[in-house]
Order: sequence, then C-alpha cells, then structure tokens
Amino acid sequence: MESIVDTVVLVAISVVGAALARRLGFVAPLVLLVVGLGLSYVPGFPDAHLEPELVLIGILPPLLYVAALQTSVPAFRLALRPILLLAVGLVVVTALVVGFLVHLLLPAVPLAACVALGAIVAPPDAVSATAIARRVGLPRRVVTILEGESLLNDATALVMVRVSVGALMGTAIGFWEITLAVSRAAGGGLLIGLAFAVAAAWLHRKVEDPLLDDAVALLTPFVVVIVAESLHTSSVVAVVIAGLYLGHRIPYLLSPTSRLQMEAVWRLIVFLLEGVVFLLVGLQLRDVLSAIETDTATTVKVTAVVFGALLAIRFLWIYPATYLARLIPRIRNREDRPPATVPTVIAWAGMRGVVTLAAAQTLPEPGVDGVPVYPRELFVFVAFAIIVLTLLVQGTTLPWLARRLGVREDSSAEDALAEAGVQHAAGRAALEALEKHADGAPESVVERLRGLVESRGNNAWERLGSQERETPSAAYGRLRREMISAERHVFKIARNEGRIPEEVLVRAQRELDLEESQLQRSDD
Repeated sequence: MESIVDTVVLVAISVVGAALARRLGFVAPLVLLVVGLGLSYVPGFPDAHLEPELVLIGILPPLLYVAALQTSVPAFRLALRPILLLAVGLVVVTALVVGFLVHLLLPAVPLAACVALGAIVAPPDAVSATAIARRVGLPRRVVTILEGESLLNDATALVMVRVSVGALMGTAIGFWEITLAVSRAAGGGLLIGLAFAVAAAWLHRKVEDPLLDDAVALLTPFVVVIVAESLHTSSVVAVVIAGLYLGHRIPYLLSPTSRLQMEAVWRLIVFLLEGVVFLLVGLQLRDVLSAIETDTATTVKVTAVVFGALLAIRFLWIYPATYLARLIPRIRNREDRPPATVPTVIAWAGMRGVVTLAAAQTLPEPGVDGVPVYPRELFVFVAFAIIVLTLLVQGTTLPWLARRLGVREDSSAEDALAEAGVQHAAGRAALEALEKHADGAPESVVERLRGLVESRGNNAWERLGSQERETPSAAYGRLRREMISAERHVFKIARNEGRIPEEVLVRAQRELDLEESQLQRSDD
C-alpha cells in the first residue's frame, strides 16, 4: 500500500510540475528535474531509487516506441547518414575519448571501467532532445536528425557498456568478439523488431474493436523488449524498428476510431512517464551524494573534464561530419549545404537523460566476483552530474541560441501550399468517387457532400492568405463552437429536469464532442 501511495504522490507532483512548466514557458523535463533535486532534501519525503531494469524495460520501451511511431520513415531514411554518424560514430568516439581522459586522471582505474563510463555518458536522451527541439521550433530536418540520433544511440552505448564491463571482469575482448557482440545485438534486435511488427500489423488488421487495438498497441513495445532482452539482443533497436514499421503503416492498419483513441492513450502515457522519469532522476541526488567516497577535488575535476569533453567532442565531430561528406558529389547534389548555424544548434542539443543514469547503475560492484576495485560511486555521480549539467546548461540555453542564430522551423506557407495542392487532388478523387457511387442517393445528400469537398479545398487555400483578417473557415469554427455550447446546455438542462435519461445525454454529448474536437483540429 505504501508503494502505491508513493507512486500516486510522484505522479501528482509530475502533473503539477508539468503544469508549472507550461505556465512559466519552460520545458517540463527541466522543471521536474529541478523539483526532484529540491524534494530529495525535504525531510520525510519518500526515498525513490531508480532501478535500471525499471528504466530499460518498463519506461524506455514505450517512450522510444511512441517516438518511433511518430517519426516520418521517408524523412528518417533521407537523414540516415547524419543519424548514423551521430548515433553510432559519435557515441563510439565519445566513449573512447572520455574513457582515455578519465584514465589519465585516474591511472589506477582500469581502462575498461573508464571506457564504460564514457559509453554511459555518450548518448543524448530521447525524451529531452525531442521535447526541447519541438518546443524551440527547429527546422524539420534538424528535429528528424535529433530524434533519429536519440532513437538509435542508446543501443550503441549499451552495447559498448556491455563490452567494457565484460573486459573489466576479465572476459577476453578482441576485434572479432566485439564485432560478434555488435552484430548479434543490432542484427538480432532488427530481426526481432521486424518480426513482432509484422505480427502486430496482422493483429491490427484482424481486430475491429478499438479497445482491443489499443491493447495490442500497448503490449507491443513491452513484448518486443522482453523477447529481445531474453535473447541477449538490443531491445532498443528492436522496439525502434517495430515502431518505425508500424508507424509508417498505421493509416492502413487501424480504423479512424482506433487511431484517435490510440493517439489519446499514448499521449497520456508519454506525458506521465516523461514527468515521473525526470522527477525520479532529480530525486536521486541525496542517494548519489551520500554514496560517494572520493574526495571533493577529484570528483569536481573528473566531472568537469567529462562535461567539457562531451561538449568539445560533439562540436569537433559534427562540423566535419556535416561538411566533409558534401565533398562527395552524390551527397552534394542531393543535399543542400546548411549554414554553420544549423550544425551549431545540433551540437548544442546534446542533453543526457535517464538512460545514462540507468546504465551507470548497472556497473558491477567492485571487488565482487573478480571485478577489480574502481570508484563505482564516483562514476555514478559523474553520470548523474552530466545529466543535470547538460539539461540545465544546454537545455535552458538552446532556445536562446536557436533564436540568436536565426535557426527557425520551416515556413508554414510551404506546408500550406503543399497541403493545398494535395487537397485539390484529393478533392477531385473524392468527387469522382461520389459520382461513381451516387446512383439512387437523394440529390440533397449529393449536393451536401459536394459542398463538403469544396469547403475543405477552400480551407486549405485560406491558410496561404493573410492571417490578419478572420477567414471564412475560422469564422465558421468560432460560430459553430458557440452553437455547440448552446446545444450542450439545452441537453444538460433536459437531463437535470428529468425529461431525458442519462443515456440520451451521453450520446448527444459524444456527437457534440466529436464535432468540437474536429473544429479544434482544423484550427491547429
């Protein structure tokens, strides 16, 4: 019962913190991290220990899965080269460089343990990168690169941690052993993710009940991760592949009711998980500080060197990766050369998150089962400090930097023009379908449907016009909402006076709510 109460308290605090973040104009992960840091020293506040298994199997899978569902596969494929350079190349280089630097500072510590620390702090976080990038309003390709990097870099980092820990424990690690481990993790994860995605797609096609559709969708990431972990492959790769595959095919797999309902369910789950996870990260401060035994000077020195190295390595990697690749004619002809401001923003958007802390908690205890003595508590603190520093330093300054450099989201006019063109073609197809199947239908119904097609086409073209005056569709939405409010009020009074049963009110409310939600979507 106590754990249930603690969970309710954490969820409630995360909801209040998210509301506070919206009121202050900050990103929720930053506010909740600070709230957690403060609450960790409140007397009597429940202890919260972040178990690695909870993060890697219970929290990370749905977050990665939803992020993959929402990722555009064509955009992901076009940005695959920079994504892999960041998610694989940069993570490996960061782990090795940070490992060697820490080994120079602490020569008595085995190099394998230092490289494990480098791998732990190497991957930027999926949640914070996506939340902040979207909030800032960065160009679509930049957001795709950051999302793609955060979807795949955890797999690279976790494999490197596993290999480094194996070397630390005395397992023979050579080129072929590492190649085999990486191939098994990545290749096995890809096959498992694809196999379960195909199975989930088959189930979605067979299921007609929206509730069962949602149940299949909720179970998919957890089943994929559990199977991948049991077969010692990369669960991150597996769940991302499953999400990309199903997300690209959702329009053909689910009914409209299922899609709307599943979107609402996932939004709530992601909202709660994101809030709780960053609150839990902040709450670790007291435990992490109480466990550290290394002297303060060494702790500060190692933390500062690791933080500085992470910033420098990311900048030194991204500029050559951006511009040297364009010396190749095929790439130069396919991709425009971005201004230097774009890689600068990408380089600064390297916030770390919960996976870093969870991976640090998996480090083996020194002096147990043949593990050499090394400062495990120092490495856990460094991982925690890197999360806090990157979120508070880079996370808070990224919006300012993007505005200062003039890196803004893509023009809405271009999207509106593309939408209007496709809407025009869609309208012609709709009218052709109407004429083909209209035999025997009342003329009034046919005319009403023709008017609906014309109205949608006009709405698309209106978005290209001036925003200073109210458009006809905006006026329609405003007036129709007032009408719906009046209708809803009449039904409520009739229910209160006993002239209609509750079931009639519920049915009328549902129809009015659906129409009003459609008006809201049109405004957005």
